[in-house]
Amino acid sequence: MTTPPGGLPPQTALMTGRAVFTESYAVIPRGCQTDIVTSILPGWTGMRMWMLARPMSGFSETFSHYLVELETGGGCQAPEVDPLAQSILYVVDGTLTLRVDGTDHAMTAGGYAYVPAGTDWSVNAPQDARFHWIRKRWVAAPGTTTPPAFVTREADHDPVAMPGTDGRWATTRFVDPSDTDHDCHVNIVTFQPGGLIPFEETHVMEHGLFVLEGKAAYKLNRDWVEVEAGDYMWLRAYCPQACYAGGPGQFRYLLYKDVNRHAALGGVLG
Repeated sequence: MTTPPGGLPPQTALMTGRAVFTESYAVIPRGCQTDIVTSILPGWTGMRMWMLARPMSGFSETFSHYLVELETGGGCQAPEVDPLAQSILYVVDGTLTLRVDGTDHAMTAGGYAYVPAGTDWSVNAPQDARFHWIRKRWVAAPGTTTPPAFVTREADHDPVAMPGTDGRWATTRFVDPSDTDHDCHVNIVTFQPGGLIPFEETHVMEHGLFVLEGKAAYKLNRDWVEVEAGDYMWLRAYCPQACYAGGPGQFRYLLYKDVNRHAALGGVLG
């Protein structure tokens, strides 16, 4: 699973790259995720992070997506500053200790956690670690309750093949799609070589897609772009999208989408 290389390109490198920001999507290649664009959050030790997505009026408004790097011993006793924000963590490298309501959970590569809004939690790295941290304000709705916290592993969830694809396109889900207590999903999508999205998906859900493995050609609005492990795609609502995984290996990405709630009319639903 490829994560940003850090450092900076040499002065002899060509500037030309694949980064693009349009009215409907952005592509942030892994080569853009260098030391010069990292952030450090107050209250943390031994950390730096790449802020890949943040709410922007008129673009993608529901979530933020960070890729956090911790040195051995680094962490934070109170990571979340917004009492309304829920968090999803996905570990890509190293070891992370997540404490939720006083219980410690050891997480390694492929570890996944859901932390509901208003939860007491902390993180610490017994050894160098990198993890994705996706945040969204939880929106209550009639008949819903705050979902419980859980910690699991990708290896414990079988990918579910999309209908009629013979397993070439499959989704690893960590939350039951029928559970409307959840107002967002963070899944892992896997394409085998030659697998594809055979139509242009055009829908209300906003997306953040971090490529974990492989490479593919992705249709974003009017454009075909090539993406590879370590790249990030950020899509606003209704951006047409499709995909072709050319191989030679499988193509996998971590996917955020907002689901299961009314559209806010003239303001934020509370």
